[in-house]
Amino acid sequence: MTEKKDEMAEDQAQLDEALAAALDEDFGELEALRAERDELRDRFMRALADAENARKRADRDRREAENYGGSKLARDMLPVFDALKRALDAAGDEVRAAAPALIEGVELTQRELLNVFARHGIVAVAPKVGDKFDPQHHEAMFEAPLPGTVAGDIIQVMDPGFLLHDRLLRPAKVGVSSMPKA
Repeated sequence: MTEKKDEMAEDQAQLDEALAAALDEDFGELEALRAERDELRDRFMRALADAENARKRADRDRREAENYGGSKLARDMLPVFDALKRALDAAGDEVRAAAPALIEGVELTQRELLNVFARHGIVAVAPKVGDKFDPQHHEAMFEAPLPGTVAGDIIQVMDPGFLLHDRLLRPAKVGVSSMPKA
């Protein structure tokens, strides 16, 4: 009987050992599946983030192309504005009296060009004499000492500058005072 008990105990130990080995194997397999699941979840989350970043980048690129895609054409149109301005500035009283319809036509053309510019987000940067020089929006064409001014004051405006939305197309061309501080 003891032999039978020993045999049963030995069988039970073998069964327990086999069960423990099977459980260890299953547990190892379960851990491997969990690790694989975590890796796949991480890859999925990274792919989602990459897709979102690509969408945002494409949206930003689209907005920039929409807003600034015509900047080259806009820059090429600025000399047309300058020519119209010079024509109006050059027209003296005699020309204005002799050809008022021509002057009015040039003025209307200039206004229409400015309206087209405004519709496309192009605005003039028109500093005034006495304003402070801003290198972000102005280009100093010359410096001269002018009594009654402070160094860095604009003393003459040659050409207005232009912005396309928030980007500078062309700086305003100005003369700047170099008067030493008293």
